[in-house]
Amino acid sequence: MTSPAREDSRMTDAKPVAEQPRPQAFKAIGFMIVSFPLRLVQFVLIVTLAAVGVTTVIIWVGIPILLLATQLTRWFGDLERSWVRTALGTPLPPVERAQTEGGWMRRWFGQLTDPTTWRDLGYLMLAFPLGVLEFAIGLVAVILLPIAIWVVPSIGWLHGQLAMSLLGPPKAQRLAAKASRLQASRARGVDAAEAERRRIERDLHDGAQQRLVSVAMSLGRAKAKLDGDPSAVRALIDEAHTDAKLAVSELRDLARGIYPAVLADRGLDAALSAQAAKAPIHVDVEVDVEPRPPAAVETTAYFIVGETLTNIAKHAGATEAGVRVWRTDDTVVVEVTDNGRGGAQMRPGGGLAGLADRAATIDGVISVVSPPGGPTVIRADLPCTW
Repeated sequence: MTSPAREDSRMTDAKPVAEQPRPQAFKAIGFMIVSFPLRLVQFVLIVTLAAVGVTTVIIWVGIPILLLATQLTRWFGDLERSWVRTALGTPLPPVERAQTEGGWMRRWFGQLTDPTTWRDLGYLMLAFPLGVLEFAIGLVAVILLPIAIWVVPSIGWLHGQLAMSLLGPPKAQRLAAKASRLQASRARGVDAAEAERRRIERDLHDGAQQRLVSVAMSLGRAKAKLDGDPSAVRALIDEAHTDAKLAVSELRDLARGIYPAVLADRGLDAALSAQAAKAPIHVDVEVDVEPRPPAAVETTAYFIVGETLTNIAKHAGATEAGVRVWRTDDTVVVEVTDNGRGGAQMRPGGGLAGLADRAATIDGVISVVSPPGGPTVIRADLPCTW
């Protein structure tokens, strides 16, 4: 989809730490099997170096050995972060390590007092026995594939949770990042609400208000001519009646733009199906959001889909589009795809930036994948609790 504001395929603002997804069965099986030799090497190297270093530290030979063990622990920790992030889809953010100036002894002491180093070590020591168990499960899963499709993703999810706990940023850092993100999100939400208020005010002023003023003027002129020119009075009343009906229609359209009645009465499935029916191209709609999400989430999803379909029709050169909305635990995911020319980019003040601002009002996140030539995928992750 191309829009007046084809935004970059990646949001420029910081994303929140996403919910831990359940990996696909085959990815989880591959992770369990491939990880075992890696974990074996890590465990043997670290334990051997630590044991030799501790026993020989009294004659100073152990110091460089322990230094090497520390460096390997940190390097293996970073390797595990990358591997778990890639194989399981665990949203592990980059870790910030404490920086120490001075000579190598001072830097080593800084590494030893860095909590991240010990969290790396704790994960690596746990990962080996878990790796043995997971390797066995992975081999069994290849044989019992139907069972594996249901069981293995849960095991991969649990491993991702362990990695998030030990390899992710410390709790204080996560809370600080969340506070910063929420502050930025709230600011964008306030801006989006203010822009919406100005739009409603402008529509009222330019539309219904002018119609009602015209009604009042026509009725005033009719009152002045009431005794002397009945035919003119009739014409003025007809004019006022027409303006009144137009004002009612414009107010109804404005109210529908704020919160459509079909959304309140029948939910997202019916509301999005009605949107798709009005689109000039074929749009497939698939909605599964039970239990029904909060009204703010439904409204945000509705307008994101509506504005996206409008942009597709105007700018994408697409012949068909798809809308999928589903719920995963406490998040509603909205995904709109089209087979247009692609090349969507996110620019400040543009259409996709507007979608991101609307999603930010409830701490939602918009992501865009739109290679040249298409297809374009616009996804919104909207939390149901905030």
